[in-house]
Amino acid sequence: MIKVWGRPDGSNVIKAMWCIGELGIEYERIDWGGKFGGNDDPAYRAKNPNGRLPTIEEEDGWCVWESGAVIRYLSAKYSQGDLYPEDLRARADADRWMDWSSLNMAGFNGVYLDYFFRLPAEQRDIKKVEEAVKKSIPWYDILDKQLEGRDYICGDKLTIGDIPAGALTHRWMTWTPEGLRPSHPNVEAWYARLCERSAYREHVLDKTNKTTF
Repeated sequence: MIKVWGRPDGSNVIKAMWCIGELGIEYERIDWGGKFGGNDDPAYRAKNPNGRLPTIEEEDGWCVWESGAVIRYLSAKYSQGDLYPEDLRARADADRWMDWSSLNMAGFNGVYLDYFFRLPAEQRDIKKVEEAVKKSIPWYDILDKQLEGRDYICGDKLTIGDIPAGALTHRWMTWTPEGLRPSHPNVEAWYARLCERSAYREHVLDKTNKTTF
């Protein structure tokens, strides 16, 4: 059984846990980081020198960190040919969309977290949220075009390419203030399909409602 170090509502932990849920892997998750602390614990730093989350620990003590590496490793080990495509070009397609969403789509997330949860009311600035939405819309334009005629980002089934974008999109769909988010029909249909998946409901929907923070 693997160990997962990370609190369940951590942005990057959510991605790893959704992947684990899709794969049906047995795990023990350890509350770590945020209000639980532990990031600077020397024993934890020995597992992950960055002190960030998540960290996945195998039964023999071997660890992998960085959410993208975690998702790739677990999918390659447990889902070769499914979440992790066997064909090299199909795999590269999933890889590039996974990296694309991780690098480009997450900008609004930190701004939303500050505005809704981290900052006291007197320090919150809705203009920063509006600017974050404005910067994010072109990325969702690209994603919407990619999803045209597809059930998932890389075709007719879920792959690793869907995971970072899918985890972020729940927050985009539910936290963006009313009137700021334009319609992206293909993204909305894809999001609805994700919401039908039990692992997505358990590890994304149930862990990223604003009331849970």
